[in-house]
Amino acid sequence: MTSSPSQLSQLDDAALAERLHGAAGRITTELRKIIVGQDVVVEQALIALFGGGNCLVVGVPGLAKTLLIHSLARALDLSFSRIQFTPDLMPSDVTGTDMIQDDPVTGHRKLSFLAGPIFANVVLADEINRTPPKTQAALLEAMQEKRVTVQGKTYTLDPPFFVFATQNPIELEGTYPLPEAQLDRFMFEVVMEYSPEEDEMAIVRNTTSIPPSAINPVVSKEEILAFQQVVRRVPVADAVVRYAVKLVRATRPGGDGAPEFVAQWLAYGASVRAAQAMILGGKARALLQGRTHVTFDDIKALARPVLRHRLLRNFQAQSERITTDQLVDRLLDAVPLPKSGL
Repeated sequence: MTSSPSQLSQLDDAALAERLHGAAGRITTELRKIIVGQDVVVEQALIALFGGGNCLVVGVPGLAKTLLIHSLARALDLSFSRIQFTPDLMPSDVTGTDMIQDDPVTGHRKLSFLAGPIFANVVLADEINRTPPKTQAALLEAMQEKRVTVQGKTYTLDPPFFVFATQNPIELEGTYPLPEAQLDRFMFEVVMEYSPEEDEMAIVRNTTSIPPSAINPVVSKEEILAFQQVVRRVPVADAVVRYAVKLVRATRPGGDGAPEFVAQWLAYGASVRAAQAMILGGKARALLQGRTHVTFDDIKALARPVLRHRLLRNFQAQSERITTDQLVDRLLDAVPLPKSGL
């Protein structure tokens, strides 16, 4: 049973935090009807959900990236839209366009806005790197400002609004790398990897037998909006904020406190959006685990998904096959915890 906005407004933060924790468990239970394993991926998707951020999901074909996102939208009782990105996709195919239509009342023709698939609560940008930068840029305003501008007129997107984009890391033919400005607007880059053998056996059994029961919506739109607000009200110690900021600043070559290997292997580091994502994600992770405070471990756990798509490796790092995850791990070892730690 879902709650109305008036009922939710009467709850204090402690009650909302408890409801969020319970809602996360119900969502996970519904996802488990379809998705086997991938616990870390599911947790990071939920953190982005309650933190109000966007996710870039990267993985080879056949790992249920699209299925996970579609199943999540069903469990949330939100409107869902899938956009299959292709080389011939135009910006208007994403945002919508003005069309000349007959007015049934006056009989005159007038321009009417035909909304595109971006006007949904959960938007799946499938294989986002298969469309040119011009069309990729159609998502920028929606991802950051939650609005769309068409022919000089601005349309506000109905909250909550999330973009989940998928990308295949092994196919380069006919793809267009995402510009750094767009990558920076993804809260997380979530990497889906092959499942362990036992999980893979369960997947094969489940998908070759009678289809599982349908996913039921367990969280309402109003609850999600309330949860996003209570996440932002979670207190964070100055030491934790300082640690997140120091981690991000250490990624910038030539910056204060940057280790030597950063200048050796990175061309550019992360912006302040990375520190914001760490803190906001840390708040959501704390509530998911039944805590009301953010710890250093929350920041460390989210360092990879927050930073891996924001670090631009130079030619030397690419030639030596140094991955961004390896660089993040070295950063975690190199940047000390503040002395007034928790």
